[in-house]
Amino acid sequence: MTSPHLRDRYLQDSINTASPAKLLIMLYDRLVLDLMKAEEALTADEREEAHERLTHAQEIVLELRTSLDVDAWSGAPALANLYGWMLTELIGANIARDPSRVAAVRGLVEPLRDTWREAAAAAVAG
Repeated sequence: MTSPHLRDRYLQDSINTASPAKLLIMLYDRLVLDLMKAEEALTADEREEAHERLTHAQEIVLELRTSLDVDAWSGAPALANLYGWMLTELIGANIARDPSRVAAVRGLVEPLRDTWREAAAAAVAG
């Protein structure tokens, strides 16, 4: 097996064996990465790269939204609405090629990711 194939297999195995909390954090980490790279690409006028990153970010937000159980806790409906706003902003940023809209979304995603990471660590310690 070649190195890229080994890396892909390792990543797939990591996903397949991760706990739900770890998967959530992995999604958030990738979302932050996509948003950072999209901002950079938009600023550099690299339209194709920006489009790919923003499209992937939209897919992640959509996955977060569809996997959210809005009946599980009282804050879930508000989080669902926030995901909807993020999706709208990312689509708008892609159309308008506006890095500030991407930055606004990232400004909300990073604290959410950190909060989920802390909650997962507390649950494991707990």
